[in-house]
Amino acid sequence: MATQRGTQNTQLLVGTTNRGKLREIQSLLAGLSIELVTLDAWRGLAAPEETDRTFEGNARSKARYYAAATGMVTVAEDSGLEIDALGGAPGVESARYGGPDASYPKKFTLIHEALRERGAIGSPARFVCALVLASRDRILFETRASVEGYIASAPKGDGGFGYDPIFFYPPFGCTLAEAGDRKSAVSHRGQAFRALRAFLLAEKL
Repeated sequence: MATQRGTQNTQLLVGTTNRGKLREIQSLLAGLSIELVTLDAWRGLAAPEETDRTFEGNARSKARYYAAATGMVTVAEDSGLEIDALGGAPGVESARYGGPDASYPKKFTLIHEALRERGAIGSPARFVCALVLASRDRILFETRASVEGYIASAPKGDGGFGYDPIFFYPPFGCTLAEAGDRKSAVSHRGQAFRALRAFLLAEKL
C-alpha cells in the first residue's frame, strides 16, 4: 500500500461516491494507521459501468478500475438487497431500481406493490456486500457478507440509508433504520469491512 512521501500516513482509496456508505466505512476503519482518500480527490475520473450480474464481479471491476486509474490501493464494494419473492431483485440493480432518478420512497412503493401482487408482503430478504481490495489489476483481498431479514410492511425509522427502513431484522425486532448504533454490528457492510480491517492489521498494511 502506497505511503505518502514525507509522511507516515498510508493511503487507501475508497471507491464510492455514496455518502452514506462513506460514513459507515470511515467509522468501521477508524483507528487504523491509514488515511482514507475519497473520490473527491479525483473529480475528473468517470465512474465505471457496473455491468456484471454479480456483486462480486462489480466489486472486482470497480476496485481494479480505480486502482489502475489512480495508482492507489483501492477498496471497492458492491452491495444491495435481494428479495426472495422477487427472484432476488432488486439485487445488483438496487441503486438503479425504478430508474436512475427514483427516490428511495419511490423504490419502497414499487417493491411493496410488486410484493402485494404476489401476496408476499413480509418476504424473506437479505442485504449482501461483496468487497474487494486491489492494487492496480491485482486483487489483494476479497470477501462477501450478508444479513438475513424480512421486508417490513411499511418503511419505519429515519436512521441508516438506502433500503434500511424496509428491512426488518428479527433479532432486533425492528428495521435497520430503527437500529441506531447496533446496525454496524450486524450489517452486511459492517461484517465485510471488519474482515478487511482484520486483513489490513494482519498484513501490517
